[in-house]
Amino acid sequence: MAALTNKSRDTDEILALVETALSWDVHGADLPSVKDALSMAKEFTSYGRDIVEDLRTQCLDILADSDVAARAQATLGEASRRLYLLPLAGSASPRSAAQRAQNLARLVQSLHRALGQAIEARAIITRRQSAHTRTKGTR
Repeated sequence: MAALTNKSRDTDEILALVETALSWDVHGADLPSVKDALSMAKEFTSYGRDIVEDLRTQCLDILADSDVAARAQATLGEASRRLYLLPLAGSASPRSAAQRAQNLARLVQSLHRALGQAIEARAIITRRQSAHTRTKGTR
């Protein structure tokens, strides 16, 4: 699923980076360089902020008391905390940098999933409204 905005990297590129980051064994010896992990964390932060805006927009048209809206709001709350953390310094340990990138990668996955659910919920509402409008005039 593509994001509605195109302010950062292509969705497929970001999702490939997410998979890469999540494949790291943060307890092993083969960690990425601090520079690479922090670069990924920066990409995830930028992309996550874009997705947050898209998700908020999609949530405007779904029922506030629906399960989809509740999950989206929980994800948005978590995003508001994680996406605005101060970046780690270049002197961070490789493990800390990798863990930050992984945490942001998981958040990007959650945001992406919530956005997909919100888009689907909005589409269902639109179809129902359209069907209601067509049948209303035939009575």
